[in-house]
Amino acid sequence: MKPVRFGIIGGGWRAQFYLRVARMLPDAFQVGGILVRDATKAQKFEATGGVKTYRELDELVETADLRFVVVSVPAPVAPPLLQELARHNMPALAETPAAADLDGLHMLCELVRQGAKVQVAEQYHLQPLHAARLAIIQSGKLGTVTHVQVSAAHGYHGISLIRRLLGVTFENATISARSFVAPLTAGPNRDGPPADEEVRHSLQVIAQLDFGDKLGIYDFTGDQYFSWIRSPRLLVRGERGEINNTQVRYLANFRTPVTLELTRQNAGEDGNLEGYYHKGIMAGNEWVYTNPFSPARLSDDEIALTSCLSKMDHYLEGGPELYSVAEAAQDRYFDLMIERALTSSQPVRTTAQLWAMSD
Repeated sequence: MKPVRFGIIGGGWRAQFYLRVARMLPDAFQVGGILVRDATKAQKFEATGGVKTYRELDELVETADLRFVVVSVPAPVAPPLLQELARHNMPALAETPAAADLDGLHMLCELVRQGAKVQVAEQYHLQPLHAARLAIIQSGKLGTVTHVQVSAAHGYHGISLIRRLLGVTFENATISARSFVAPLTAGPNRDGPPADEEVRHSLQVIAQLDFGDKLGIYDFTGDQYFSWIRSPRLLVRGERGEINNTQVRYLANFRTPVTLELTRQNAGEDGNLEGYYHKGIMAGNEWVYTNPFSPARLSDDEIALTSCLSKMDHYLEGGPELYSVAEAAQDRYFDLMIERALTSSQPVRTTAQLWAMSD
């Protein structure tokens, strides 16, 4: 079977993830070309990655024999590029967020309504631990989930997890929010570990998303992605059980409580000689998540991103959407409403947008 050949628009930090995935799984994926406007950056890509670069979109889509194009650029400039790809009848996988504001979101939804094949690379629910939690929820062990607290991802990513964990789609909510600034010893960033000890200001945002019969709590500190001392937290509660980080509690019957731990299974640890890669996650004697890309040596986020690429290919074969523009628009819309609640210091009530009404 031939590898899925895709292109990339953008040469930033996130685009590097797609290049790494293609290098780790050459039999499954191949980068056919990258659109990079900056000539110096393009030379570096070709020299270090061995990938053909282009300066114009027309050249990329017409000469590279691509299955789809990943659009990995800042949100304000993504919609015009997605429009241009649609004019070329080229399917697109848009990085998040696909648009910066409501006008851009509505424009993209109209683009899809007109027939453009656009999906969004929202990856968090596809990371192994989140996928395992969702599998526990879908098993029915917890009953109906009515309350979640998510401190694991920023903005629209955190909201996407809240919606998935609660089983919410396009329902409206009343949103209240506040922020808090506290000192924090700086940790690593995209460039690596800190060179010196430095105390910086750390901004924390806490928001309540009240859906009436369901409640989501969003809590995030911007340092969490890299910090060694600010860990992710997640709580899911239903009438028959809960997930508290990696511990699962539920009732087998009303007199029989069960407690399980979500346990990572990795090859290559404690003297194991299979190589080093993630196998999956178990709860007791049950596999609740298995890594579809083992034995490739990928981080959790790279596994999730690879799932996006694989699901995009499946979607183009007639399979289900991996993450629709409508879903992504709802997540970004709620993110914008959290910002409005923070600015106004007043609760904000969401209203049904065009993508929700046409769902």
